[in-house]
Amino acid sequence: MRLLVSSLVLASTLGFFALGTSAEAPSAPVAPAGEWTIDPVHSTIHYKIKHNNASWFYGRLNDISGSFMFDEADPSSAGFAVEVKADSVDSGNEKLDQHLRSPDFFDVKQFPVISLESTSIEKAGKGYKVKGKLSLHGVTKDISFDLEHVGTGDSRGDKVIGFHTVFTIDRTDFGMDYGVGAIGSDVQLIVSIEAGQQ
Repeated sequence: MRLLVSSLVLASTLGFFALGTSAEAPSAPVAPAGEWTIDPVHSTIHYKIKHNNASWFYGRLNDISGSFMFDEADPSSAGFAVEVKADSVDSGNEKLDQHLRSPDFFDVKQFPVISLESTSIEKAGKGYKVKGKLSLHGVTKDISFDLEHVGTGDSRGDKVIGFHTVFTIDRTDFGMDYGVGAIGSDVQLIVSIEAGQQ
C-alpha cells in the first residue's frame, strides 16, 4: 500500500513539473498607453570616460526630470523630453565636482541644463531605435541610440515603466575640449529611467 501511494505521489509530482516545463512562459505585461513622468529617485545616468589612457572613470548625473508619451502598439506616436541639471554631476569627490562644474567642463552657470528630446521613435527588434537632439554645453547635436523597454510593473497601486540605453558621445563635439589626451573625448552614457503614469 505504501509503495502504491508513493508511486502515485511521484507520478503526480513528475506530471506537475512536466506541465510546468511545457507551458509557455507568461509574456511581459503590456504597458498602458499614455503620458509618463520620470521618477528622479529611481532613475540614473552614469557616465564612463577614460583617464590617462589607463583606466575607466565613472560618475553620475543626479538630477533628472521629464516626461514622455508612450504607446507600445504605436511607437511612432511616442515622444519624450528629458532634462538634467548640469550642477548635479557627481564624481564622488567634491573637489573634482567643483572642477567639473567650472568653465573647463560643464560651465554650469552659463549652461545649467542638459536636455534630450526625441524626434522619432520606431520599433527595432525587441526594442526601439530613437533619434533625437542632445543639448549640452550650449551645443545641440543630432544623436541616435537603441532603447530597451525593461518592463512594466506596479508601485503601491500605480503603474510604472522602465527603459534603458547605453550610447557614446564625443564631448569635443559639444565644445568640451579641456584635458583631451589625458582625459578621453568619448563619453559613454548609461541611462536607466523609471516613470509613473500620470
